[in-house]
Amino acid sequence: MYDIILFDLDGTLSDSQPGIKKGIEYALSKYGITLEAEEIRKFLGPPIRDSFRDFCNFNDEQCEQAVEYYREYYGERGLFENELYPGMKELLDRLKNKGKRLLIATSKPEAYTYRIVEHFGITDYFEVIAGSTMDGSRNRKVDVIRYALDHAGVKDVSAAVMIGDRQYDILGANEVGMDSIGVLYGYGDYDELKNAGAVYLSETVEEIETYI
Repeated sequence: MYDIILFDLDGTLSDSQPGIKKGIEYALSKYGITLEAEEIRKFLGPPIRDSFRDFCNFNDEQCEQAVEYYREYYGERGLFENELYPGMKELLDRLKNKGKRLLIATSKPEAYTYRIVEHFGITDYFEVIAGSTMDGSRNRKVDVIRYALDHAGVKDVSAAVMIGDRQYDILGANEVGMDSIGVLYGYGDYDELKNAGAVYLSETVEEIETYI
């Protein structure tokens, strides 16, 4: 059905929650702030700057400093406190063998994304690995998706589908005019993904393939 498959990273390809959570806790400790686990869970998905603004009411200067604190931890340790979801490498294998073109479109900074993908040994599966920029100039999910499609030379988005676990993935795909698969094993939930307009919902890694 689709020839070009875009994957989100966190909560879609891999369970990165432990490292992100510890990085957020480290950054917030600099301000004497402690959040409950469910509050920290809200940080999983949006650009990290936006999360500090939206969930901590930080101003622009505080957001930038908090991001720097976060990266102190995440860039050294957090990005490797992370693992592929069971069955994901096998799924990538099958899709690649079917001739599908695989891309990554994530709000995680691109420099971190390359290191994580290399760590998992899955770099060669992907034609394009697109992430956000450290300076925030490519920050919105829709901009990352467009960047990935442009670098892959994709003109007809009807042949492409975005796979992600949060509303940002689905809304970004909607804005570009492409279909989407919301995954329920990640950090979002049924209502969030359905309300955002996901065309399909997948409860497992294996089920993704049935929509492709």
